[in-house]
Amino acid sequence: MSDKAKISDNASPAPVRPILVGRINWTGLGTLYVKEVMRFLKVPVQTLFGPVMTATLFMMVFAVAVGERIDLGNFDNFVQFLAPGLIMMAVLQNAFANTSSSLTSAKVQGNIVDLLLPPLGPAEILCALLGGTLTRGVLTALICVLTFSFFNAIILPPHFLIACGFLIAGSLAMGFAGIIAGIWARKFDQLSAITSFVIQPLAFLSGTFYSVHRLPEPFDVIAQLNPVFMVIDGFRYGMTGIADANIFISALVLLTLNILLFICCYIILATGFRLKS
Repeated sequence: MSDKAKISDNASPAPVRPILVGRINWTGLGTLYVKEVMRFLKVPVQTLFGPVMTATLFMMVFAVAVGERIDLGNFDNFVQFLAPGLIMMAVLQNAFANTSSSLTSAKVQGNIVDLLLPPLGPAEILCALLGGTLTRGVLTALICVLTFSFFNAIILPPHFLIACGFLIAGSLAMGFAGIIAGIWARKFDQLSAITSFVIQPLAFLSGTFYSVHRLPEPFDVIAQLNPVFMVIDGFRYGMTGIADANIFISALVLLTLNILLFICCYIILATGFRLKS
């Protein structure tokens, strides 16, 4: 037998790929989703209970300071008016923080390659990141509802599915915004500036603590153009049955906004803007 035949007989078989990657890498998508969920579940005091504590303090302070001395239009109970807004404010801020902090941390620590090297497409990365964001948002909302029930601030939602729809739409929108901010920011100082000068003003000027109809013209109309107001107003309608604006228009605007943000995030991830450089 020739030397070439011996080498051929002793050669190890060709390696078999342990994971078959089809049109959609479900294994990679699921792994990244679990990573995102476990990332915020490792520090629940900071990521879940901290925002709920902040919302609870707002509830206690405003309930005592304002109480029944404010004119809420169709609302008779200020606490029941305030609760949905505080829940959504906590959810939206958490949704933005989840994706933005994940990407910024990966870039600062230098392990962004762990996201870029695996066989994951832009759509798969987006779905995994947004899945983690939705999970964090829903958990935050559930904890807030359980906490506010002790204040008699939660009533039986008359339109539960509408409330869930606006909860999902708002979480997705802020998750997309967090992805854009996390990719743009090169360090945490820049991300903190976006949070302080963009996200928090939009949240506090969204009708969380007051009815926008109490604002003078033209600020009442300007306030209704705030997408965060649309989310909170729609969620409040689902929880109480009363809204300040047309929820169908708000739902259409949020749907359009989410589609545009998805396209924007997809293009950014596909081109590797500020990720591969």
